[in-house]
Amino acid sequence: MRQAGAYSGIVNGGMSGRTGPHLLPLARIKKIMKRSGEDVKMISGEAPIIFSKACELFIEELTKRSWMVTVQGKRRTLHKEDIASAVIATDIFDFLVNVVSDSVAIANDSDDHTPVVMER
Repeated sequence: MRQAGAYSGIVNGGMSGRTGPHLLPLARIKKIMKRSGEDVKMISGEAPIIFSKACELFIEELTKRSWMVTVQGKRRTLHKEDIASAVIATDIFDFLVNVVSDSVAIANDSDDHTPVVMER
């Protein structure tokens, strides 16, 4: 995990001399940003980096909360139902309730119980 104050290293090139230690592709993030609306014409180089870090933190938090649901169910494999339960149980994820409700309903209709395996 990064130390406090290491944020400037992310924007200024990080340790490797690249644009930073991103886990998500910046080109893809920038493409999504440009498709978000006709008003978005120019995007600074730092903006996708910040979005990348925000997405990493979002995924990490959702995974931790989903994993707690998995452990409560005495399982070691994270299922999409665990993610849906974590979203429904957490107020900050209220904007996702319709998304997970729809995906769980579709999964139950198709009887596709393909698990999402998370390793720590």
